[in-house]
Amino acid sequence: MTLRSLGYAYVNFQQQADAERALDTMNFNIIKGRPVRIMWSQRDPSLRKSGVGNIFIKNLDKSIDSKALYDTFSAFGNILSSKVVCDENGSKGYGFVHFETREAAERAIERLNGMLLNDRKVFIGHFKSRKEREAEMGARAKKFTNVYVKNFGEDMDDDKLKEIFSKFGQTLSTRVMTDESGKSKGFGFVNFERHEDAQRAVDEINGKELNGKKVYVGYAQKKGERQTELKRKFQQMKQDGTTRYQGVNLYVKNLDDSLDDERLRKEFSLFGTITSAKVMTEGGRSKGFGFVCFSSPEEATEAMKEMNGCIVGTKPLYVALAQRKEERQAHLTHQYMQRMASVSAVRNPVLNPYQPAPPSGYFMMAIPQAQNWATCYPSRQLAQLHPSTRWATHSIQPQHFQYIPSTIRPAADQSLGQEPLTASVLDLEPPQEQKQMLGDRWQLAEEMPNLQEYLEKEDIEKKLLSQTKEELPCK
Repeated sequence: MTLRSLGYAYVNFQQQADAERALDTMNFNIIKGRPVRIMWSQRDPSLRKSGVGNIFIKNLDKSIDSKALYDTFSAFGNILSSKVVCDENGSKGYGFVHFETREAAERAIERLNGMLLNDRKVFIGHFKSRKEREAEMGARAKKFTNVYVKNFGEDMDDDKLKEIFSKFGQTLSTRVMTDESGKSKGFGFVNFERHEDAQRAVDEINGKELNGKKVYVGYAQKKGERQTELKRKFQQMKQDGTTRYQGVNLYVKNLDDSLDDERLRKEFSLFGTITSAKVMTEGGRSKGFGFVCFSSPEEATEAMKEMNGCIVGTKPLYVALAQRKEERQAHLTHQYMQRMASVSAVRNPVLNPYQPAPPSGYFMMAIPQAQNWATCYPSRQLAQLHPSTRWATHSIQPQHFQYIPSTIRPAADQSLGQEPLTASVLDLEPPQEQKQMLGDRWQLAEEMPNLQEYLEKEDIEKKLLSQTKEELPCK
């Protein structure tokens, strides 16, 4: 959360009359340099998005703002909201007016569609959702009459283009696009009277040669239609690529510097059909990792099982399923949060001061043991819990303990009550804190040879581990 304003808010009045007065007097007022739009809150999203009573206006003059639009259309009925769409350069030339009723919207369309507003002829129609517009575009594409022609020679002009395409049917217009000098840009348009003629021209000329060049002939799309189509194709290709390589692409790292694409393919070819094998390089030198893609998930799984840890060249390979960047980042973030939570739990153990004191030598399952009990109990109560020293808790190890409902487990198995004391955890602490943590768990360190080997590398820990149990409390 950034705590930044989203640009809208709600005000709830006790009296409806007060809300109506605020709507009438403050709508479109300037607040901090911006005109605010005020409208009745509509809690039902289905009614907000239904489009009933909503109209679309385009070809607006730049001087018309949301307030002017509201004033112009308010004569036809109660307006719920009006908006001129703007960017950093001002009005984009279109807007929306949402009437309370469909009848009011119909009256506005009937009276104002095609009329002049500030000397510009405006188009007004019912608002259509994106899905409705895309469906209409698809229907128009199936019934097109305008043909786009490209990749013809520079000597092509309007008359020659008309001569070529007129044999397919009656043409309404032909146009070769030219630059400022009148030179052909290599593309143009032919508009037929009937869709069937346009379709026949596309079928017969597309891909054929004109003046020694292979031309493209197809449906002439508007800019918005073309962008929508390209976006749809891109999303489809992205989805196909994701599903196509799901479970078949392997990530291989720790590669020997001598391995190239062919050697990588050869090493993995025993497990199935490889569609691609690539060692990632930089400046001609291997970056130490690459990818192997199989034809089926079963082959990839078998290769991962057999090759992970195998020595190729001089290094053991690490082989795993390749992840997309987003998945990998999410996984790493999750690991980091878990690690930070573990470190926080070790540094700040929680002990409820209102919890009844447990018997000596036992701990509560839901409460990690504190490193220093004196911070949680008065000295008198602490003396009752630990009559000898603060190390008494660790020295008591019941020999015959069985599970009994509601019975507290012994403290000897401290790893269940506390986070494990690992080398990575110690590295995050200052030297004094390391000494305190090791002192509180010296017996646990004795029972963990791997940890003890790590500790022997540090002078302070070496001194601690070399002391006897009687000497440690005196440190």
